[in-house]
Amino acid sequence: MTEVLHIVSLALILAGALLCLTAAIGLLRFRDVPTRLHAATKPQVLGLLLIVIAVGIELQSWAAVAFLVPVMLIQFATAPLSAHMVGRQAYRNGTIDRQELYADELDAAKQTPPAAGG
Repeated sequence: MTEVLHIVSLALILAGALLCLTAAIGLLRFRDVPTRLHAATKPQVLGLLLIVIAVGIELQSWAAVAFLVPVMLIQFATAPLSAHMVGRQAYRNGTIDRQELYADELDAAKQTPPAAGG
């Protein structure tokens, strides 16, 4: 049984490492900010999740799980938030090609002021 768990954790670590590698390659290869943000957040977070699960399986300790759960919760909280902030800043300083956006929710000309009164 322990050999099966070793093989499962090895496969998870390998899959997680490959996802993190594809995230790094995507950051280098993609040309614009939205696609780079996608490459930086989605496969990287999933890759780290697989690696954390593999470490939990390998260590088989509640203390390790108690340490790994906050690591993943912090990662799930900070990766989308940082990508959102980078995307907004790229929109503000003009590095995003606005002609290629399907929906431009940040365009001030399209936003209507709230209705006055009551």
